[in-house]
Amino acid sequence: MVDSESALAIALFGEILTVHQLIRNQLDRVLPKGMELSHFSVLNHLANTKSEKTPAQLAKSFHVTRGAMTNTLGKLEISGYIHIRPDWDDARRKLVAISPAGVRARDDAIALVAPVISELVRDSGADEIKSVLPVLRNLRIHLE
Repeated sequence: MVDSESALAIALFGEILTVHQLIRNQLDRVLPKGMELSHFSVLNHLANTKSEKTPAQLAKSFHVTRGAMTNTLGKLEISGYIHIRPDWDDARRKLVAISPAGVRARDDAIALVAPVISELVRDSGADEIKSVLPVLRNLRIHLE
């Protein structure tokens, strides 16, 4: 038999997983052709940090394996959205930066994604979203 605390935890994570899948599906439908959510996330991160990152730093930021990040970066580089160069101080490392084409692709994607997210906030109510954010942040911090 499951105690009430465990049942609450199971219900919470069930809802989080379902919301995750539903939002991914909605965003996948509106992102520009050929752009995956992982591509958009990396471009958005690089655009916001405005600094070069190593593939290992990016993998850590996104909680994915280095192999998964290398795959994503390879696709972004082929698309011309990022530049990957050797680290002049340590030849074993590479540095990743967003390209001008990547900035444009990210901006185009934001223009398509923003209405979807805005509608969700509008439908749920800003006050309700504000009340949920601290709980989600605490869960994220605890899980990290």
